Amino acid sequence: MAAAATMAAAARELMLRAGASDMEEEEGPLGSGPGLQEPLQLGELDISSDEFILDEVDVHIQANLEDELVKEALKTGVDLRHYSKQVELELQQIEQKSIRDYIQESENIASLHNQITACDAVLERMEQMLGAFQSDLSSISSEIRTLQEQSGAMNIRLRNRQAVRGKLGELVDGLIVPSALITAILEAPVTEPRFLEQLQELDAKAAAVREQEARGTAACADVRGILDRLRVKAVTKIREFILQKIYSFRKPMTNYQIPQTALLKYRFFYQFLLGNERATAKEIRDEYVETLSKIYLSYYRSYLGRLMKVQYEEVAEKDDLMGVEDTAKKGFFSKPSLRSRNTIFTLGTRGSVISPTELEAPILVPHTAQRGEQRYPFEALFRSQHYALLDNSCREYLFICEFFVVSGSAAHDLFHAVMGRTLSMTLKHLESYLTDCYDAIAVFLCIHIVLRFRNIAAKRDVPALDRYWEQVLALLWPRFELILEMNVQSVRSTDPQRLGGLDTRPHYITRRYAEFSSALVSINQTIPNERTMQLLGQLQVEVENFVLRVAAEFSSRKEQLVFLINNYDMMLGVLMEFIEELLSPPFGGLVAFVKEAEALIERGQAERLRGEEARVTQLIRGFGSSWKSSVESLSQDVMRSFTNFRNGTSIIQGALTQLIQLYHRFHRVLSQPQLRALPARAELINIHHLMVELKKHKPNF
Repeated sequence: MAAAATMAAAARELMLRAGASDMEEEEGPLGSGPGLQEPLQLGELDISSDEFILDEVDVHIQANLEDELVKEALKTGVDLRHYSKQVELELQQIEQKSIRDYIQESENIASLHNQITACDAVLERMEQMLGAFQSDLSSISSEIRTLQEQSGAMNIRLRNRQAVRGKLGELVDGLIVPSALITAILEAPVTEPRFLEQLQELDAKAAAVREQEARGTAACADVRGILDRLRVKAVTKIREFILQKIYSFRKPMTNYQIPQTALLKYRFFYQFLLGNERATAKEIRDEYVETLSKIYLSYYRSYLGRLMKVQYEEVAEKDDLMGVEDTAKKGFFSKPSLRSRNTIFTLGTRGSVISPTELEAPILVPHTAQRGEQRYPFEALFRSQHYALLDNSCREYLFICEFFVVSGSAAHDLFHAVMGRTLSMTLKHLESYLTDCYDAIAVFLCIHIVLRFRNIAAKRDVPALDRYWEQVLALLWPRFELILEMNVQSVRSTDPQRLGGLDTRPHYITRRYAEFSSALVSINQTIPNERTMQLLGQLQVEVENFVLRVAAEFSSRKEQLVFLINNYDMMLGVLMEFIEELLSPPFGGLVAFVKEAEALIERGQAERLRGEEARVTQLIRGFGSSWKSSVESLSQDVMRSFTNFRNGTSIIQGALTQLIQLYHRFHRVLSQPQLRALPARAELINIHHLMVELKKHKPNF
């Protein structure tokens, strides 16, 4: 129906356009016909209008011509008038049919109308209900906001009350004195754990009460009396207990370190006294200082007296100098000198006193040594005395810091209050002994003992002995220098013409110098000291001058040269001994095995080497992993010990040559049938490779 209506409208439009065209052809221009009474109203087709635009008419016509119905009508050649009437007739028929359909459905339409009316009423009631519900929600929302505000206020009040409750609870807990605390302080022995626990609680409550009193809390007055009475009772019991422990130190044959260690378990007792009764704390500290000071002084005075009784009876005297002849005559009433003056210039086994194992070995027990008729050189006694002093001083310093709660200068002062008299007595004894001491090696060993003990004290974090070590060194160094200068002067003043018969063999002064310088250099090697090398340099110059003076006494040049060669060879022999000592620490195990193996091979007992496979394997791998670092350390030690570069270089050359020879001998031992199949032989370092590597450590190889 819509399409038909469209086609009818289009047909009418075409008919109007066609009628207008016919009128133009018959009558000519519009408005020029003689029979027209009034102008024709053409609307959009009026071309006489000033507003008519020809272009727009063309566009309109073109748009109508492009219409599908118009195109179809033009193609089929339909008469538009007839087609228009046909369309109008169809429209009328359709209209009549629609009216009949409407009449037939009138009851349904009426029913639909009633339903729509009923739905409208229902929707109206729902609208009213939703409106009421919306108003109720708005009132509920305001009530919820009111409740939220009330809840926030209640939460704030709750937090404030909880905070007040917590503070008040802390205050009450700090002020209240429980019955368990009262019972423990009044009845429990101080050694029981619950007494210590309740004492800590009492200390905390006393501190809390003092703090609250400073803030003006009135409730403190209710518990102040109880706390004061408990504090007095606790102080009394603690004072009696600690003083009893201190008095137990005074009992004869008592090891005071045991009760002293027991006191550390109750170090809080002194802290309690320090915070609550300073007068009692000072009384206990003074009593401790007085008691321990006397104990240490008595112990060390007795120990020193008994220790000096086991010293060698034969000690160096002022005439036992390098330039004094063994057969020098003495007065009738003079004491017998050493059986052999050479012993005071030889180190021998005396150097072991500064080895790590001997340095911290147990102290000497004099009565045991006396029963065994054992005698010791002064440096061994000095080591035992000062190791005991070091050990006890470290223990005492740490105890003072921990028990008396002191540190820094306060700990230093308290330590010297305890140990000061003992240290002063020890210094006086050492000073007295040194006035008649002429054993340079003993004094030099004592210097190195002090240097090592000072390092040990530093590792233990005990600085309280630093001043004492400086005082000891201030006594030892001048004496050592004086003895060395006396030896230098004795060589300088020796007249070759008064020595009796000349001999081309090595002179005893040369032998003494070689052994003496080797001993000092060996001791000085670990902790080098420039002063020692300077003094040895002076001695070396005097010995060289002496050798030249003696050589000049020979009439024959040949005898002079023989004498010089023999004496310098003596010095070189001692040098080789020093080199062996130099190689001993890093390669001592290798040296010992090579010597033992060569001795077995020489005696025809090479079969015993089969049981040494594990030892040989360890030596091979140990040498391969550490020889480079050991050689580097050896070179540095020698160059630090010898200020003369040429001397240091010569010693390094000799040491490395000895090392190559030693390793070559080790190779020969491993080539024996008993060790030839050892798997570890594949890890041996090639001799030529070893020589190339060692060449880097010396200028001429």
